[in-house]
Amino acid sequence: MKSKKVVLCACSMGVSHLVPMVELAKQFIDRGISVAIPVINVGPAVDWSQNFAIPILFQTSPSTSSHSLRSFLIEQSQTSPISAVILDMFCVDALDVAAELGIPAYFSMASGATSLAVFFQLSTYFATHSFGKNKTLLLFHGVPPLLASHLPHFPNEAFDPEKEQGKGNTVNSFDSLEPRAVMALKDGLCLPNRSTPSIYCIGPLIAGRDNKEGQQHPCLSWLDAQPKESVVFLCFGSLSDFPVEQLKEIAIGLENSGQRFLWVVGSPPNHDTAMFFAPTAEPDLNILLSEGFLERTRDRGLIVKQWAPQVEVLKHEAVGGFVSHCGWNSTLEAVSFGVPMICWPLFGEQKINKVFLVEEIKIGIELKGYNEGFVQADELEAKLKWIIGSEGGAELRNRMMKVKESAIKAMKEGGSSFHAFAEFLECLN
Repeated sequence: MKSKKVVLCACSMGVSHLVPMVELAKQFIDRGISVAIPVINVGPAVDWSQNFAIPILFQTSPSTSSHSLRSFLIEQSQTSPISAVILDMFCVDALDVAAELGIPAYFSMASGATSLAVFFQLSTYFATHSFGKNKTLLLFHGVPPLLASHLPHFPNEAFDPEKEQGKGNTVNSFDSLEPRAVMALKDGLCLPNRSTPSIYCIGPLIAGRDNKEGQQHPCLSWLDAQPKESVVFLCFGSLSDFPVEQLKEIAIGLENSGQRFLWVVGSPPNHDTAMFFAPTAEPDLNILLSEGFLERTRDRGLIVKQWAPQVEVLKHEAVGGFVSHCGWNSTLEAVSFGVPMICWPLFGEQKINKVFLVEEIKIGIELKGYNEGFVQADELEAKLKWIIGSEGGAELRNRMMKVKESAIKAMKEGGSSFHAFAEFLECLN
C-alpha cells in the first residue's frame, strides 16, 4: 500500500509568515497531502491546530536550529517519509539539513514577486553599484525604479545568489498582478550568473476567506449600520506600533476629514527587548489620542484596540478605503476584496510594495511623510477625503475591482494560480 505523502513546512515565528504558510498547508491538505509545521515555543503552550482548525501536525520546538529540525525530520520520517521541505524565506539554514537527509527543499515566499525579484538581484547590485544616499535611484529588472531608502535593512550578503536557493519558490501572488516581475524571474534576468529556481505563483492565499465559525466581532455589527463604501479602515499589521505623537496626529487627521472610520489602535512601542514576547498592554485611548476625540467622533468612527478581523472587515461593503502599512498579506487581502489603498509603509519590504502599488499597477496612493518617519494630520485628512469623495478615488476603486476579478479568476480551476500549484505538485512526485 502506498504511504500518504507528507510535507514539512518550516516557518519563522512572525504572524505575517506563519499565516501564509498555514494557507499553503491548506492547499496541500485539500489535495490529500499531510502537513507538519514545527513551531517555536516562545511562551505558554498553544494548541495551534485548534487555532487554525485544520488537520496539521504542529510540533512545538524550543528553536528553529538545524539540530532541532534534523531531529524533527528524522522522527517524522520513521512513521511517514517526508516528500519535501517547504521553507520560509528566513529559514535558509534548513537547506543543509534537507540536503543531508536527501529531502527536496523549496522556498515559500511571504512577500510578492516584485520583492523576490529585488532580493535576488541585491547581491549583484551591491557588488557593482554604490548606493550613496537614500535618494539614489536604483534600477532592477522587473521592478519600477526604487530609491535606496525603499530597500529593507538587510546586510550586504543577504539573499546571496551564490547560495543554494532550493529547487523552487512558491510565491503568494498571481501572474496578472505582477507580470513584469514574474517574467523577469522566469526569464532568469534576476540571477544572471546562475539558473533561477522554478517560480510558482499560487496566490492569493488569504487567511479566513471562508471562515463561517465563531461569534461576529462587534466592529462588523457597527459596519452593518454604515453606508456602502463610506468607511476608511486603518490597520497597520501585527508588528506596527506608532509613538504617541503620531497617534495623536492620526486622530487629528481623522477628525478634520469628516469621514467615517474604523481604526485599529495598538500600544506605543516598547523598546525593552526582554519583553519582546510578552503580551502587549491594552492601549489607554484617553492618554494616546487627542483630548475629547472619542466623544467628538463617536457618531462616525469606531476604534478597536489591538486587533480586528481584517479579512472580514475588508470584504464588508461599507469599507471604501484601506490605510495600510503595505504588508504583503494586507495587500493581497485588499486586492482580493477590491478595496483601494492609502499606503503608509513602515519597514521590511513594505516600501517596495508601496512603489509597486502606487506606481506600477496604480491601485493605491501614498501618504507623504512616511519616508521621513512622520505623517502630518493635514496630509492624512486630504487623502481620506480624496479616496472616499473624489472622482480620482472612484477611478482608483474601479481599477482595484478589475484586479479583484483577476485574483478570483487566478484561483479558480483553470486559472494561472491553480495551474501553477498543479505544476508544483508534479515536482513533488
